Order: sequence, then C-alpha cells, then structure tokens
Amino acid sequence: MSIKTSFPKDKIRILLLEGIHESAVKVFERAGYTNIERLTHALPEAELTEAMKDVHMVGVRSRSQLKGPVLESAEKLLSVGCFCIGTNQVDLDVTRAKGVPVFNAPHSNTRSVAELVIAETVMLYRGIGDKSRDAHAGKWTKSAAGSHEVRGKTMGIVGYGHIGSQVSILAEAFGMRVVYFDVEPKLPMGNAQQIDSLEQLLGESDVVSLHVPQTPETANLMSADRIGQIKKGGALLNLSRGNVVDLQALRAAIEDGHLMGAG
Repeated sequence: MSIKTSFPKDKIRILLLEGIHESAVKVFERAGYTNIERLTHALPEAELTEAMKDVHMVGVRSRSQLKGPVLESAEKLLSVGCFCIGTNQVDLDVTRAKGVPVFNAPHSNTRSVAELVIAETVMLYRGIGDKSRDAHAGKWTKSAAGSHEVRGKTMGIVGYGHIGSQVSILAEAFGMRVVYFDVEPKLPMGNAQQIDSLEQLLGESDVVSLHVPQTPETANLMSADRIGQIKKGGALLNLSRGNVVDLQALRAAIEDGHLMGAG
C-alpha cells in the first residue's frame, strides 16, 4: 500500500490578487492545484487580514501590502509570489522569521520598461506631448523648433541592473552615447561606459534615466541640487519608484527652463 506523505494539493488554498493573469491559474491547475481564488483588485487591510487566515499561497502585485496584522493572521502561509519586480510591499523580516519564502519576477517587465524609456525619450525630444495637447486644442504647430533626434545625445543610466542594461542596448542602437552609474562595478553592454560618480554622470547626460530600488538610500536621490546638475536642456526619466525624485524640485526645474521635460 502506498503512503502519501505530502499535503493534498486540493487542500492547499491559493489567493491571487490585483488581476494577476489567468494564465497563472492554468499553470497551478496543470500542477494539480484546484483551490484557487483570483481577484481583479487589491483588498483593504481588514479584508486582506481576514482572507489570509486560511491561505497557503498568495500572489500579489505592488498594491497589496503584506505587513503587520496581515502577515500575523496568515498562520498557514507557505509562500508569497510577487508578480512584479520588487518585494517592498512585503515585510521580509516577518516572512523570514516565519520561514516563508518570497519570490518576485525581476525579468517580467524588463524589456517593456526599457522600450518605454526609449519611447519617452523620443517623444520628449520631439515635443510630442505638447504638440498633441495643442492639436486637441485646435492649434496646429508646424514649427520644428526645439525638436531633435536622439541620435548623438548622451543617455545617462542610474542603476545598471536588469532594466538599465537593456536601456543601454536600445539607446546605443538608436545612436546614443551611453554612460551609466551604479553603486557596484557592472560589466558594460556594447560601448557603454561606467562613470565614477553620479554627479559626473548628471553633468554629461542629455537624458537621465533612473532604475534604482526603493531603499532609504535612494529616497529623494534626485534632490533639487542633483536635478540642477543635469545638463541644461536635458530630460529626467523615472521608471523606478516615485519617491526617488523630489517632484517639486523637478517641476521647478521644468518651469524655469533648466530641464526641457520629464517622464
């Protein structure tokens, strides 16, 4: 007689939040898991705390906060899947103490974000946003004044990880010179050059693209002083975390003409 030693898969409850793609459900089902609940939205803390009481596996994106009472109520929790790049929405100290592994998907949107950086760079240098707004207001701006190709411009990448290095490849393919700064030595892609200091990179860059994690060290990384160090007429792109840029300082830099735009 065979003896089953693992917990029955149909007893393992899986909760997927925030519109995680239905293909995830199919993957679980093919593996034999059937007790799956998939919601298209995040839950308020009180509802999430209650829902987590009987959950063995949970999948979230960036809005669901797995911290405090939420994790304390999750007595059956076996694993957490973050269907996004970061894990800052999870209290890793608590999950570590509970012996619960936390997984993320660092490559999931890498190429998408990198392409968006290039798209926003082109749109900023061609003034597409302003021209679109004017066209919708009934004004046809025929002048190309202030519009430029990105070829020959310098792309400065802050954070040369999965996304930053992909931006590097695409930017060089567009004919841009690429420089990057990272707190660790990183092997360059193509002809990119690693710069010794953030200040030097800012002074050389026509476009600065930020790709850093959310940590105490990166909070307001782009302060008023550092924004002022970007080459006059340049642009700042932040496709990492919102708190790494002083937004009021960024607005002031655009309004006074130091920067031509931001994304």
